Amino acid sequence: MVAPPWYQLPPDGYGGIEAMVYSLSEELSARGHDVTLIGAGQPTVSGGFRQTFAEPPSAKIGQPIPEVTHALIAAEHLGELDVDVVHDHSLAGPLTARARPSPTVVTTHGPIEGDLAEYYANLGPSVCLVAISEFQRSRAPDLPWSGVVHNAIPVDEYPFQAEKEDFCLFLGRMNGEKAPDLAIEAARSAGRRIVVAAKCAEPEEKRYFEERVQPLLGPDAEWFGQADNEQKKDLLARARCLVFPIQWDEPFGLVMVEAMACGTPVVALRGGSVPEVVEDGVTGFVRDDRAELPAAIERAAELDPEACRRRVAERFAVPVMADGYEAVYRRLAEGRSP
Repeated sequence: MVAPPWYQLPPDGYGGIEAMVYSLSEELSARGHDVTLIGAGQPTVSGGFRQTFAEPPSAKIGQPIPEVTHALIAAEHLGELDVDVVHDHSLAGPLTARARPSPTVVTTHGPIEGDLAEYYANLGPSVCLVAISEFQRSRAPDLPWSGVVHNAIPVDEYPFQAEKEDFCLFLGRMNGEKAPDLAIEAARSAGRRIVVAAKCAEPEEKRYFEERVQPLLGPDAEWFGQADNEQKKDLLARARCLVFPIQWDEPFGLVMVEAMACGTPVVALRGGSVPEVVEDGVTGFVRDDRAELPAAIERAAELDPEACRRRVAERFAVPVMADGYEAVYRRLAEGRSP
């Protein structure tokens, strides 16, 4: 199991892919599989671990050199192991797949369009792709897909709270794609207080905060900063709803699942996988226009918190995700076409 290089495993705060990789590895180990996790940092894992960086290069996230270096070190580790299947979640790692006799499964965590779609199309027959949503796969139907497996969370680790406090929550990254400023405006129009908890470490994120978000803050719009894991779960459990005014075609959106696991409905704009994750009128409200968000925020209290939790347990729990990947692994290990 090859993780991305950017965050500790499991991450303490931001790092949705790393959290998913860690949970999947732990579940597979618990099922009796011999799992070796390759990643950065000093994680505590049930199976074997091989390190690429002693400290995750989080400050350089998105830069090519750490990604490529990570892939080269991971390839060296893989050359020393006897494995049935390699499951790679990194971007550059699949470039080394052709040099291995073992088949490689690649989960496509990013948007499948443009240059990235061209990259995946040219990885060759030694790589089989898994999409994280039906929407994501539909954007490039001709790629060599092995299937669709939704990302998942360890549901029992998320506190369920039926009685909510009277504030909305934005949780994510500080940029225009996530649009925390739109979340503030929607909550304010609904006459509701909102707490904004977001990753704001990179220069572009800081610029967006200073130009678009900071001027909107006030008694009804509180800047929390970046929440660690425990703070995130506490905020999600107490909030009356998660406001998710997405401005791009999100391939999955794990924060929506995390909110619903806490019994908190999601008020979101339609985009990407949102309708696939949120059941409109049951676990949240999916709207086509930002002008419709305030009314949806007002109606959030009508929804049943237990229904939110139940949907996550049925569709987005770690055992469900592990079932999906086990089926892909077995087909590949047995030499069958995925």
